[in-house]
Amino acid sequence: MVGSAMKKEEEGIDKELYRLIAKEHGTPVFVIDHEKIRQNYREFKEHLPNVQAYYAVKANSNPEIIRTLYAMGASFDVASFPEFMLVYDNIKHLPGKERQDFIWDKIIYANTIKPAETLEALEPYKPLVTYDNIEEIKKIKKHCPSAGLVLRIRVPNTGSMVELSSKFGAHPGEAVDLIEEAYKVGFVVEGLSFHVGSQCTNFDNYVQALHLASSIFKEVELRGRKIQILDIGGGFPVKYDPHVKSFKTLARKINSEFKRLFPPGTQIIAEPGRFIVADACTLVAKVIGKAFREGKPCYYLNDGVYHTFSGQVFDHCLYPLKAFKEGEKKISATFGPTCDAFDTISLSDELPDLEIDDLVYAENIGAYSIASSTYFNGFPPAKVVHINK
Repeated sequence: MVGSAMKKEEEGIDKELYRLIAKEHGTPVFVIDHEKIRQNYREFKEHLPNVQAYYAVKANSNPEIIRTLYAMGASFDVASFPEFMLVYDNIKHLPGKERQDFIWDKIIYANTIKPAETLEALEPYKPLVTYDNIEEIKKIKKHCPSAGLVLRIRVPNTGSMVELSSKFGAHPGEAVDLIEEAYKVGFVVEGLSFHVGSQCTNFDNYVQALHLASSIFKEVELRGRKIQILDIGGGFPVKYDPHVKSFKTLARKINSEFKRLFPPGTQIIAEPGRFIVADACTLVAKVIGKAFREGKPCYYLNDGVYHTFSGQVFDHCLYPLKAFKEGEKKISATFGPTCDAFDTISLSDELPDLEIDDLVYAENIGAYSIASSTYFNGFPPAKVVHINK
């Protein structure tokens, strides 16, 4: 089922290692496996060798992840000034490069709507920023005139787990006029961007988006302008379950479209977030309460939907719980620790008979999970532990 963070049983975690981590650090504990992050980055580059990966920091903004990816050669997609500074403060300038080259090579501010205060703070860095409407052009001109612009267009998001087109992106029919408007006030439009929606399992979205982008490239060129950058956004699917088609299949399809639709020398970039970190993180939690309700066992955990399982609310993703102990599995309900009944993890987890203090875990929980944790009811987010750095 799409959106369910399931894995084949034989690919499970090293339970002994995670027991030791829980014993040393307590629970809930969020474990980030940096070797898996490196593997995912290498897989991305293997199948899309001509695409520069700008990691979407919003997926998981842990500074250690940023440093690991920078060492691998990644660039970064940020959506706020704090994210911009998080990247800037955690990576060093490339040897032999001026500060401005460093910024342009390594960071794109990919939120199309930016407060005036943010633009003023970005101005000294001469940033690369996205826009999708004429009011944003005026605002950028007033508060950050040194910026380079990338126009984001609206493209089909059909079949994606998280739809983005209703909030962002200019209508493709308005694109060329918006590019001209930017030039009229003195900007250079460096690129065109789109996003097919997060966890996109409908690969035709990419094909349709690339065709729309290609048409805009050609029309802009007829007007004497030239676009240098094509930003294909994110949405690259994680195999949360066996029914999700492979990234390799998608890459083969879009590589073919690149060659057919875009001129040689086009700089192609992408914004993978989920793809890089989703399956690189595991949560270990503890049973803190037990009851029997509505004919099924109910377990109360020290993590829930206001914390690491927040991805169930905001990311429309499910994270089936598994137990460290063996035993016959029963349909069980699982709840978080807060006083709110909304803090329900699942009414149908398959778990053996558990006791208070028993450990459970959820895999594939690295993206859009701890990033949206809160302190509701005074419960802090899970402690973060790194392995294989």
